[in-house]
Amino acid sequence: MKKLIFILTVLVSLYSCKNDKKGNIDNAVEAPRVEGIKMDSLNTTSAEVNKPKVYPAQLQAVFNAHGGLDQWKKMNNLCFEMNGKNGGETHTISLQDRKTKVEAKGWSIGFDGNQVWLLKHDLDYQGNPVFYHNLMFYFYAMPFVIADPGTNYVAVEPTLLDGKMYNGYKVSYDDGVGSSSKDEYIIYFDSETNKMAWLAYTVTFKDQEKSDNWRYIAYGKWETVNGLLLPKKITWWNVENGKPHDKKMDVKFDKITVTETQLDDSVFKKPTEAEYVQ
Repeated sequence: MKKLIFILTVLVSLYSCKNDKKGNIDNAVEAPRVEGIKMDSLNTTSAEVNKPKVYPAQLQAVFNAHGGLDQWKKMNNLCFEMNGKNGGETHTISLQDRKTKVEAKGWSIGFDGNQVWLLKHDLDYQGNPVFYHNLMFYFYAMPFVIADPGTNYVAVEPTLLDGKMYNGYKVSYDDGVGSSSKDEYIIYFDSETNKMAWLAYTVTFKDQEKSDNWRYIAYGKWETVNGLLLPKKITWWNVENGKPHDKKMDVKFDKITVTETQLDDSVFKKPTEAEYVQ
């Protein structure tokens, strides 16, 4: 029975990402295990996403350099593949309501709009499904996800990162937004192209206290998909004296689709043998 449910789950995923084909990603690397971030702090309803919001001119220029918020808001689903710690993973996201599903060989994780569920196949999932279910989506969907409601922006001084100066905006959240409203991010972007180049972030999930321990991801390779400039590869860096020092690991994204097609709720529905997790 478990094998039958697993096969049906994979078939539904293939249908929802019908332009994709399953397979290994070249030069696969282990997915990052960034402890403690609660990335659903940005979860919103479709009504909130469509609410007009005014952005600083430079930040608006960053959105425009990546295809524009209007184009992003037209999209209803996003799919990509990447290599995780147990091999290939397929990530499927309903963009307007942020329902998600992550499928790997030995397990599946989903968020049905209310709760996170876990289905074990051949392997026991090692980690926190609530933490992981949309973790990679938020790293992948930068800079667009920082346009969500409840966000505040403050320009930072031009900053030297890996030998080049970048402009930036610090992003914080109104109290009570999601589960980790004290999370902070800094988007760094090229002053000539306005393309995003770095993301700095802090971790507050466990103790809910603001942190000055900044971590860094470099966004160095981009791909245009349906009018949107999205990352093909991101790189975590080791940090020394509060700044990125040397490369730690790459995460590559493959078989990316983003379209206006609305996925059926059944794609994200908890399978019978899955369990809700807290």
